[in-house]
Amino acid sequence: MTVHLELRDHVAIVRLDRPEALNAIDPETRVELREIFARIGADDDVRVVILTGTGEKAFCTGSDLKKTMPPAESFAQQAFGNASTRQATQSITLVLRIPQPVICAINGIAVAGGLELAMACDIRIAVDHATFGLSEVKIGSIPGGGGTQRLPRLVGLTNAMPLLLGGGRIDAAEALRIGLVSDIVPAAELMPKALALAEQIAANAPLAVRAVKALVHQGGNLPLDEGLEMERMTFGILRDTQDRIEGRRAFTEKRKPVYRGI
Repeated sequence: MTVHLELRDHVAIVRLDRPEALNAIDPETRVELREIFARIGADDDVRVVILTGTGEKAFCTGSDLKKTMPPAESFAQQAFGNASTRQATQSITLVLRIPQPVICAINGIAVAGGLELAMACDIRIAVDHATFGLSEVKIGSIPGGGGTQRLPRLVGLTNAMPLLLGGGRIDAAEALRIGLVSDIVPAAELMPKALALAEQIAANAPLAVRAVKALVHQGGNLPLDEGLEMERMTFGILRDTQDRIEGRRAFTEKRKPVYRGI
């Protein structure tokens, strides 16, 4: 196994475990990530996910270049072939399209597809010795896992273009400055910080949390008026849920709410 899943109450911890290869993603890891995130996404008992890597050197350095040479089939054959071949052309970041929020605990180097994985998460926390970059242009490729689209949206064109075109790296302090990560901490504090945040989110009403995530991601591609209308309708859908009533009762009774996702 190159990917490990640990369940702690309502929190799932997914850990890339190829430290000898800087947690690079080989074909076996891709399969395991797809299987694990499909399982998590279908599990209503999981309310928050933490994605991290093994070791203190690297979170993920993207695809394992030694094991991912171009296939014999043409791209057209794969893209328009059966479900199995089509999947081969899809970015691994698609596994993160699950209803639950995903926190990325970046434990070291996050470059190429590793940074793209991190950017596909909802929240990013990094160790203070982490470095970040999209180096694909240096090997005749492009950041094809969302890098050219997500990075400018996260940090703006002024900050994104030097990274995308130059293929260089930035340190954790610069990543924090430009808004690529929300916090940087010493290595010993990374998982406690991520777990504390995950538990804070998991204590909230799960339907409301999922709705907020969906509204942010979907509404960001809409004109403001349409986004506001989608927000209004979602508020109406949630208004009569039992969890919303429980939240009001708990507030009145000065106790912690017990949410059930209904």
